Amino acid sequence: MLFTIALLGLLLALAYHFYMKTFTYWERKGVPYEKPLPLIGNMKGIGSKYHFRDINQRIYDQFKGKAPFAGMYTFIRRTALITDLDLIKQVMIKDFNYFQDRGGFSNPRDDPLTGHLFSLEGDEWRSMRHKLSPVFTSGKMKLMTEVIVEVGQRLGDAMDKAVKEAKVDDGNVEIKDLCARFTTDVIGSCAFGLECHSLQDPNAEFRQKGRDIFTKRRHSQIVEAFLTTNAKLAKLLRMKVLPNDITDFFLSAVKNTVDYRLKNGIKRNDFIDQLIEIRAEDPEAARKGKGIDLSKGLTLEQMAAQAFVFFVAGFETSSSTMSYCLYELALQPEIQQRVRDEIESVLANEEGGKLNYDALGRMSYLDQVVAETLRKHPLLPHLIRECNREYKVPNTDIVLDKGVSALIPVHNIHHDPEIYPEPERFDPSRFDPEEVKSRHPMAYLPFGDGPRNCIGLRFGKVQAKVGLVSLLRRFKFSASNRTEVPLIFTKKSFLLGTENGIYLKVESI
Repeated sequence: MLFTIALLGLLLALAYHFYMKTFTYWERKGVPYEKPLPLIGNMKGIGSKYHFRDINQRIYDQFKGKAPFAGMYTFIRRTALITDLDLIKQVMIKDFNYFQDRGGFSNPRDDPLTGHLFSLEGDEWRSMRHKLSPVFTSGKMKLMTEVIVEVGQRLGDAMDKAVKEAKVDDGNVEIKDLCARFTTDVIGSCAFGLECHSLQDPNAEFRQKGRDIFTKRRHSQIVEAFLTTNAKLAKLLRMKVLPNDITDFFLSAVKNTVDYRLKNGIKRNDFIDQLIEIRAEDPEAARKGKGIDLSKGLTLEQMAAQAFVFFVAGFETSSSTMSYCLYELALQPEIQQRVRDEIESVLANEEGGKLNYDALGRMSYLDQVVAETLRKHPLLPHLIRECNREYKVPNTDIVLDKGVSALIPVHNIHHDPEIYPEPERFDPSRFDPEEVKSRHPMAYLPFGDGPRNCIGLRFGKVQAKVGLVSLLRRFKFSASNRTEVPLIFTKKSFLLGTENGIYLKVESI
């Protein structure tokens, strides 16, 4: 009995010590902070009442202008929400060596597809980034644009079919799913060398798996939020994030593609070819190494993880950008017509009026429209960088300790009326060259910045633009009786997503 009481007392004492050490961190540092709750920190209501962007907004509004950053707690994780754009530049670019890692969840031993470029850290990240960068050069992009344009033609045909079917419903078409089927087919071809047929069949296997990644969850929302904000503890507990059937599908898809190409000597200058070039000749020897040792090459699991993140990042972000762009153009027909006129003007000088990489680069107003879409509707609510050693914050006496997260509130910066007047108004002129020059470079971060920016940003923009050109040449978009104004966004998904899809009236031109 005495032993039990003593043990209980010890546990309570340890719990109290942990609580005091963790949740008084910002107070002890003399940093302005929002008072946390036990265990959940400042995350009360996450996934149900609030989204990350809502919690970030609350803290951003409280402390912006009062300090370069504010203290908060994402569950038990000490987080510095940065409100000062100069400090953001220090963290992402000038002092990048202190903030190289994202601190994201990665547990390749138990969840092999999580060992990808987005979540890799240290030398593993540097080596992988160096090896994969050649995939996204302008030369490779020109080659891939030809494939994307072909899929764009099929997108137009699929929309034509959808318009005919929608006549019984006042011309209403749900465009988000159609755009996702387009990007699924593009990446299936560019990354996996496979014809996915999603545009012809909404229930094609690759499209279904892509949908499952974001809708079929292994854990509840609160567990997922804990897992993503306390990644190292989750890894220690050997937690997984992906359902087993999704892991099995992508491992099998990569294995079958690699085996087929090696057996038949096929080269397509695509993403899988790049992975084959750095694959391990002796997978067992490579597996014995600790982490990713590119001197021995990549194992099948490591190859699959890179293909997986390229698929996930490429199809969801580009399709969402296309959808939000069409939505905004439907509400502002004069901007829509100006984009359409530019498209026709540029393509009138191309042989056969055919779209290509260089022609896409001459569509400057389309570029501004896409930029404003990403300003108003950034897919990620924030960026995270983890402090890898003690860091003295410039122009202060504050020292951040190793393991503290720096949070860059992208959505809130993009909607700051002091940076973008009337932030809810869709206005592509914000990205006139002179306007861009007059703004702080860290005021626009849809792809991040610095050495750890999005490696596929050029591919993503090309993919979205080709899809938009393919649709705007053949169809007119307008608001319908089912169009939400404003859109209702879900609080359940980390990425920006709508609760009820995006419905527009679509008419053939």
